[in-house]
Amino acid sequence: MSTVDWGSFFDVGLAGDLLARPFVQQSLLALALLALLGGLLGPTVVARQMSFAVHGTAELSFTGAALALLLGVSVNIGGVVGSIVAALIFGLLGSRVRERDSVIGVVMAFGLGLGVLFIATYGRTGTGFALLTGQVVSVGADGLTAVAITTVVVVAVLAVIYRPLQFASTDPTVAEALGVPTRTLSLVFAVLLGASVAQGVQIIGALLVMSLFITPAAAATRVTSTPTTVVLLSILFAEIAAVGGLILSLAPNLPVSVMVTTISFAIYVVCRLVGGRRLRSAGRR
Repeated sequence: MSTVDWGSFFDVGLAGDLLARPFVQQSLLALALLALLGGLLGPTVVARQMSFAVHGTAELSFTGAALALLLGVSVNIGGVVGSIVAALIFGLLGSRVRERDSVIGVVMAFGLGLGVLFIATYGRTGTGFALLTGQVVSVGADGLTAVAITTVVVVAVLAVIYRPLQFASTDPTVAEALGVPTRTLSLVFAVLLGASVAQGVQIIGALLVMSLFITPAAAATRVTSTPTTVVLLSILFAEIAAVGGLILSLAPNLPVSVMVTTISFAIYVVCRLVGGRRLRSAGRR
C-alpha cells in the first residue's frame, strides 16, 4: 500500500509541525548548503562542458560509498574518496571534450559495476538503493557537519582561484599562453567538484545529483550571460529547488529528491522559454 498521502499535499499545519523537528531542520540546512555548492560550482561546470563528468563523479562516489559499507568504514569518507579519485581521473585523462566523454563513459560503467558488486556482497540492497536515490531525512549531525566543512573549504578555495579559473574556462588557449596554470586549476576544480558531489550523493543520491549541480546553472545561462548574475541566479534557483522540494515533500510524505528534481526542471523550462523570447525580441530589434 502506498504511504503517499496526496490529500495532505497542501496541509500547512502538518508541514509546519514536521519542520519543527530537529532531524528535519538538519536535513533542511544540509540541503541548503548543498544547493549553495551546486549553485557556485554549476556555472563553471557548464562553461567547461563537464555536465557528464558530474554524473560520472556521482556514480564513482556511489562506488566508494558502497566499498566503505563493505569494509565497515565511514560511508561519507568512502563517497568523498570515490568522487575525488573519479574527478582526478577525468581531469588527468580527458583534457579534450570528446576524449573526456569517452573516458568518463568507460570509467563510469566499470565503477558502477563494482558498486553493484560491493552492495551485493554487503547483502543489504536497501542501503545501496538509498545511495542511488538519496537519504536526506537521515542526514543527522555528522552528515550536516560534513556538508558544512565541505562548503567552507569550497567557498574559501573558490574565492582564491575564481578569476583565473573563469579565464581558463572561457578561453583556455589564451589563458595558457598568458601563463595561467590551466592544468593545475583544472585539477583543483576537479577536487572541489568531487568533494561537493560526494555530499550530494549522500543527500539526494547519485542518480539525482545533477538536479542541483547542472540544472540551476543551465537555467541561469538561458536568461543572462553576465558571469556574476549567472552565479547568483544559479544559487537562487538551486536554493528554491532544494529548500522548496523538502518543504513540499513533508506533508504528503513524498521522496524529497523527486520534488527537488521537479522544481529544478520547472525552473529550467521557464528560463528556457524566457530566454528564447528574449533572443527573438533582440533579433527583431
